[in-house]
Amino acid sequence: MKRVLLTVTLALVAMALMIPAGPAHARALKWAHSYEVDNPYHTWALWAAEEIQKRSDGKYEVKVYPASSLGKEVDINEGLTLGTVDIVHTSAAFTGRTYAPLAASTYPYVFRDLDHFYKFAKSDLFREFADEYEKITGSHVFCTSYYGARNVTTTDLPVRKPEDLEDMKIRIPNAPAYGMFPRAVDANPTPIAFAEVYLALQQGVVDAQENPLTIIKFKKFYEVQKYICLTQHMLDNLVTIMGGHVWNAASDEEKKMFTEVMLEMSDKIRGDIEKAEGELVAWFREQGNTVIEDVDRDAMRAKVAEFYKANAKDMPWDEEMWKRIQAIE
Repeated sequence: MKRVLLTVTLALVAMALMIPAGPAHARALKWAHSYEVDNPYHTWALWAAEEIQKRSDGKYEVKVYPASSLGKEVDINEGLTLGTVDIVHTSAAFTGRTYAPLAASTYPYVFRDLDHFYKFAKSDLFREFADEYEKITGSHVFCTSYYGARNVTTTDLPVRKPEDLEDMKIRIPNAPAYGMFPRAVDANPTPIAFAEVYLALQQGVVDAQENPLTIIKFKKFYEVQKYICLTQHMLDNLVTIMGGHVWNAASDEEKKMFTEVMLEMSDKIRGDIEKAEGELVAWFREQGNTVIEDVDRDAMRAKVAEFYKANAKDMPWDEEMWKRIQAIE
């Protein structure tokens, strides 16, 4: 009997030695953002989390926290620095609080068109901005991804020309870049946290808000705003950032893996958002909204250009940097 038990034990040990050892302890990472679970930014973050776990052979386990569940935009940016959050999707505008040029891509009418933005996102200039941000904060910027063209929605009055926005109380995110367009057209910019916008619109705290069409749908702003006015005043974009406490501890091979996953994710987000933007005008009309397409964007752009000239000292770029952005083709 003892001989049988010994034989079984030896067989089990042999089998155990043949099984590849996995990581003793997977490193748990928190990925935070402010967007709903059906938003492409969340959908593809979940995909990226699975890819990171798979490509790291289980060394990293990433949990994604949507819809401001770990805090508002300002909170998660602070959490990245404090080490309480490991990865974030955040508007490039919020990075401007620390390094202004990285927020330049979120200023109104900076880009000629969407192709111009995409080329900027892949440019050496964007990488320079990202590297400078990392020197200051220690956090690593992987990429910036298309979030959508921002459009104004209103309760009572349609917007077709800059004068229609005069004195209108319009909700903006609490970052300087978002105040530029309302200020340029003499509106009244009012910062309100993302999670509180629907109620503010419903209760008439503000007359209007501005966001991409996808967000107007996901956050159900169309339920409390009659007019969707295609001002397309910003080609908004979100940066994906990893805290230095994770990035600096990663090996070169792991850094390469993280980067490849994030860039693949960025392309997938782009595809989904472009597709949705192409379909949503008709969808909003089906919901009973009035979509204003005949917006005088040339007049809007001219007002913004005048504002930039009058407030040059407050812009996140100097003349040389502006020329470099505009020269990207």
